Amino acid sequence: MTDDDKALRLALAERLAASGHLRTDPWRAAVESVPRHEFLRGGYFERTDNPGPTAWRPVLPDAPGWLGGCYQDASLVTQIAGTIAPRDIRGEILREPTSSSTLPGLVVRMLEDLQVEDGNRVLEIGTGTGYSTGLLCHRLGEDLVTSMEVDPEVSFRARAALGHAGYAPYLIAGDGLAGHPDGGPYDRLIATCGVTELPYAWVEQTRPGGIILATLPGWLYSSELARLTVEEDGTAHGRLLGRQVSFMIARPQLPPPLGLLPDIDEGQERTTGLPPDALDDWNTRFVAQLAAPHVQRLSLNRDGRTEHLLIDVDACAWAALAQDGDAWTVRQGGPGRLWDDIEEAVAQWRADGAPGLNRFEVTVTPDEQTVTWSRV
Repeated sequence: MTDDDKALRLALAERLAASGHLRTDPWRAAVESVPRHEFLRGGYFERTDNPGPTAWRPVLPDAPGWLGGCYQDASLVTQIAGTIAPRDIRGEILREPTSSSTLPGLVVRMLEDLQVEDGNRVLEIGTGTGYSTGLLCHRLGEDLVTSMEVDPEVSFRARAALGHAGYAPYLIAGDGLAGHPDGGPYDRLIATCGVTELPYAWVEQTRPGGIILATLPGWLYSSELARLTVEEDGTAHGRLLGRQVSFMIARPQLPPPLGLLPDIDEGQERTTGLPPDALDDWNTRFVAQLAAPHVQRLSLNRDGRTEHLLIDVDACAWAALAQDGDAWTVRQGGPGRLWDDIEEAVAQWRADGAPGLNRFEVTVTPDEQTVTWSRV
C-alpha cells in the first residue's frame, strides 16, 4: 500500500459518495480500504477509438496511467472471448468481452441495495476479479462470504488478488446458477452476472426473510435490478428497482447462435402501428422481452433498405419489419406470431399508463418466474 493508491482510494470514495452511490459509513470504509488495483494486476482492456467494429487494446501495470485507470468509476474489461487476458495480446483484438471489473459506482450501489446487516452470511454469484468480494469481506468478515465463479482461471486470479489484499473468503469454481447448498442457508445472495431466469436453487438456499439481489436481463438486452425477499412458503417476491443495470449474462443462459437465417420473404405480412425503433426505449424493450423472452434482434440491409429481424431460434419463429413509405409492415413466420405478442404486451403496458420498471413485481416459485406491473 502506497500513499498514491491510498489517495486514489479516498478520492474514489469521495466521488461515489457525492454521486449518491455510496450512502453508509461501513461501505465507505470498505471502499477506502480495499485496493482495487490489486484485482487488476493482470491489466485490463480499453476500447479503441477506431471506426468500425469495436476493438480492444491491453493496458498493463507498467503502462502510464494504469494505476489511475484502476480507480476511475468505470468498468474495466479483463477477459476477451472466454480465455484471452490482457497479457496475451500485443496490439488490438476484435472479439467480445467475457469478464470485467464492474464500475465501482455500480458495485457499491448494489452492495448498499443488498441491505446487509452485521453477521449476515452472503453468497456471491460471479467472483470476477474479486473486488466486490473484497468489499464484502471488509464489511462482514471473510468467514461470512462465499463467492462462486464459473471460470476456473478467473477464480484462480481472484483468489490470488484477494490474498494480496489480505482476504481469504471461501471461493468456489463452479456453476453459480446451482448455488452452493453446503454453505447455506444464506442471509443474502447477490449476483454480479445477469440471469434471464432466476434459479430456484437460489431461493432454496436463502433463509426465509433473506434477500436476493440479481439483474434480470433478456436477449433484447434490456435489464433491471431485482430485489426479492424469500417467503416462508418457499417462494420469493419483490420489485425491480428501476436501476437500468447491465451485466454480462450468465454463460449457460446466453442466447444460441443464430445459424442459418429463415427465408424472410415468406410468411404473412400486415401493417403495424408499432415501429421497431420503439424497442430502442429501455422500458419498452423490457416489456417486449416479457412477451417474447427467447427473441434476438438484428438488422439486415437488403435491396437498399433496412429490415429489422426478430428471431426465436429454438422455436423457429421470426418477424421481419420494414418501412413502406410512412407505414411499417411486418412479416411473420414459424409457429406463433412474435410481433403480435410484442404488440399486445406493449399496448397493454401503455394502456396501463406505461409504468416505470420500479413498479414491476417479480415472483419466483418452484415452477416459474413471473413479472407483472402495477397500473399508474
